[in-house]
Amino acid sequence: MGDYDDTITVQVPPQQLFAYLSDVRNLPHYLPRLTEATPQGGDKVDVTAHIDPEGQPAHDVHSEAWMRVVKDEQTLEWGAPGPGDYHGRLEIAPGEHRGESTLTVYLHTDHVEGDQIRQGLAETLRGIRDTVENTPDRPTDHA
Repeated sequence: MGDYDDTITVQVPPQQLFAYLSDVRNLPHYLPRLTEATPQGGDKVDVTAHIDPEGQPAHDVHSEAWMRVVKDEQTLEWGAPGPGDYHGRLEIAPGEHRGESTLTVYLHTDHVEGDQIRQGLAETLRGIRDTVENTPDRPTDHA
């Protein structure tokens, strides 16, 4: 089993960051392999990812996942069924300076490819930071 975490500072206010991240339809904007995320009611989410597994041709994978938004704590919890007991949590807190946030991700998985997972966490956090900082007025309402 593996438990991993990483933190990054994001130059947007916590409420803005939380509003963006709590809309599951924004997932493909900052998760590199995810191509689609569609809410299905409650905490269920249908996702599509484009993967390139070693020794196999690249292909799309469709799956059901879950995401819970805990507004009072400004956290998001997520997971996916199947092998690997994959689940995690994002926590958003005010940063040291006005108008910035501290974003921490915690991940649990039965897979123990430590360096690969740590690199993936760092890549995801950079993707969130870059997306939100470079498009701070990006709407979260896709209606």
